[in-house]
Amino acid sequence: MQFKRVKKNINGILLLDKPLGFSSNQALQRVKWLLQAAKAGHTGTLDPLATGLLPLCFGEATKFAHYLTDADKTYHATIKLGVTTTTGDAEGAVLNTLPVNVTSNQFDEACRKFVGVINQVPPMYSALKHEGKALYEYAREGVEIERKVRTVTIHAIEVLSFAGDVAEIKVTCTKGTYIRTLAEDIGAHLGCGAHLIGLRRTATANYVIAETITLEAFEALSSEERLAKLAPPETAVDYLPSVILDADSAFYLMQGQAVWRSGNIPVGLLRLYDERNVFLGLGEQQSDGKIAPKRLMQQVNN
Repeated sequence: MQFKRVKKNINGILLLDKPLGFSSNQALQRVKWLLQAAKAGHTGTLDPLATGLLPLCFGEATKFAHYLTDADKTYHATIKLGVTTTTGDAEGAVLNTLPVNVTSNQFDEACRKFVGVINQVPPMYSALKHEGKALYEYAREGVEIERKVRTVTIHAIEVLSFAGDVAEIKVTCTKGTYIRTLAEDIGAHLGCGAHLIGLRRTATANYVIAETITLEAFEALSSEERLAKLAPPETAVDYLPSVILDADSAFYLMQGQAVWRSGNIPVGLLRLYDERNVFLGLGEQQSDGKIAPKRLMQQVNN
């Protein structure tokens, strides 16, 4: 007789170092199974050929996942000059090979051209949907779908190394930036073409790669040790200003009511805490000065 695993109401964020060859969803489902978590979600897709920081949200933390999805990201990318592929990365078939006559200074200058607000055409080999079907599915069938140009911002590109036809760069950018497309565009600008041969995400919002744990290491932990690796849900929004509410205000806020709080209140979204420093959720000051609830934690009565 088989017994179903009992799903647990687990709240928190695991900073996973996603392994090579796993899709973001495969990594999520594996960790969700290990934790026996009832509810889970990831915060920004990493391709199977990419590794690095993938915050996984569980339980109440999923309420704040989109703040991480929308946050800036940092990547360490390795680019191969002189070769273009069907996918823009090492997984695709070679389309064209050209000689590379590029100096380090020329490569630096090409990278500088792409810092700032730029336009990108999403690659066909991507998870973007068209009529409910991922673009990569059309691409595998040999069907080309017209994609809309999207505007993204590259905050910085730092050249880490340059060795003739292989370069390593550090890219800090807004959500929705395709590093594969950036590599191809840099190669096109240089006239020799290029594709991505390595990609590692090193930061998302305030989280950094040094805080992550590998899937292998996580699997080796006990159940209690796995839970201890979860960061509190509010760390997803710890860049927002915080406000402490008195007991009465906290009570009425959790009933969905706007509450008054004296003193200077920062404009915009706020992290709200009660007098015991328990995270209540997010709120925002209204025109009448009261703080209205925006996204609240489910409270458990002790």
